[in-house]
Amino acid sequence: MKTIKFHKAECGVEVLLRVGLGRELPESYLSNEVYNTDFFEILLFKKGQGSVLLNQQMLPITDNTIVFISPFQKRQWQMDADHLEFTFLIFQEGFLNDFFADKLFAYRLLFFYQLDYPLALPVSAEQMLKYCGLLTEINAELRPMRADGEHLIRSLLYYLLLSLNRTYAERHALPLGKAENHYAYHFKRLLELHIKEKQRVAEYAAMLGVSRITLNKAVRAQFNVTATHLLKQRLLFEIKNALLHAGQPVTDIAHALHFSEPNHLMRFFKTQTGQTTSEFLAAYQDGSQR
Repeated sequence: MKTIKFHKAECGVEVLLRVGLGRELPESYLSNEVYNTDFFEILLFKKGQGSVLLNQQMLPITDNTIVFISPFQKRQWQMDADHLEFTFLIFQEGFLNDFFADKLFAYRLLFFYQLDYPLALPVSAEQMLKYCGLLTEINAELRPMRADGEHLIRSLLYYLLLSLNRTYAERHALPLGKAENHYAYHFKRLLELHIKEKQRVAEYAAMLGVSRITLNKAVRAQFNVTATHLLKQRLLFEIKNALLHAGQPVTDIAHALHFSEPNHLMRFFKTQTGQTTSEFLAAYQDGSQR
């Protein structure tokens, strides 16, 4: 499977961020191949007709739809080339970390690394105009970059991302709260880094130097779910990816994810989905699972 990498040279400036119109990108969005990228993407479709298979969910793309994609999420597009107009914002995680001096900023945004809610957000025409206007301003500061351009880009981008985060939260009735719960965000980040070898909440609590009770309380306060729920959803996502895109047998997946026996993985999968792995694959292949 192809991985598209972020190329610094494409920006023309030192800021590791790129803004532009869809026609400036390669034809990945018109191809039906499965691929991923090593960067974050926010795609604002003023016009769109089709769908994207993302996180094993088939998401419809219509006019005034925003799509959020995290690094290495596999996707497959089915878009009508004659009805396609979108603006893109792409950047790597390190850019956000450095630009906002916050190693957890990407994990504070509800639409990145999201496994429970759709990654496509329908908005009004007025909202779309507002968001695209902010991206136009950011792009104007990038080309050419002036002495105070970095400060303006930082403020515009911060406003844009938090505005999108608020809209996403309101759409799905998610709590926003104050972004002060560092244990919850550290836990989300550690899941991305260690889910293949660590599948117990207690292990993550130990890495954070807190009790399991403290970690669970922090996660529930910030995300309104338990730490166990987040961990199981992330582990299930890893298994589904291996089944669908790596073509690995259950025995190999169980070994890679440190299940003591393949039967334990199959029991976990059936408990979480109500399906066996074979039933899941069959449903996916005939389209009923998407």
